[in-house]
Amino acid sequence: MYAFFKSIHILGLVLMAGNVTVTALWKVFADRTSKTQIMAFAQWLVTVTDFSFTLSGGFLMVIGGYGAAYVGHLSVFDAPWLVLGQVMLAIAGAVWLGILVPIQVRQARCAQDFAIIGDVPAAYRKDSRTWLVWGLLSTVPLLAGLYIMVAKPMSYW
Repeated sequence: MYAFFKSIHILGLVLMAGNVTVTALWKVFADRTSKTQIMAFAQWLVTVTDFSFTLSGGFLMVIGGYGAAYVGHLSVFDAPWLVLGQVMLAIAGAVWLGILVPIQVRQARCAQDFAIIGDVPAAYRKDSRTWLVWGLLSTVPLLAGLYIMVAKPMSYW
């Protein structure tokens, strides 16, 4: 059972980290075209894939990680690497829920209008820059958590 839960945990990470990385890349390129229909479609995809892959990936990471800890008889609060890994995921999740999702929702509503009207408001472009910066910043703890979980650097202290 440990291998099953660990696999679920890793699958969740692949879904989440993969989506976060790819989504940022193609959204930036879509926005750079300044073609409103492409931008609107990309923004719609950001919302769909974020809730499909990032959310489900996070869910699988949590279920898999806690499941592996449970069946492996590991306390999730005794090992420093487990604690720090959870903190990194919580930080990334807080940025996603508190900053990125509200921006995405606002941009999705705006994109519906400018896809028809053909004029991209300055507020959308400002939100795009903010989304990209915070998205990149939220990736740092996600990748740090990946490193910590694989290398377990504090397990030797």
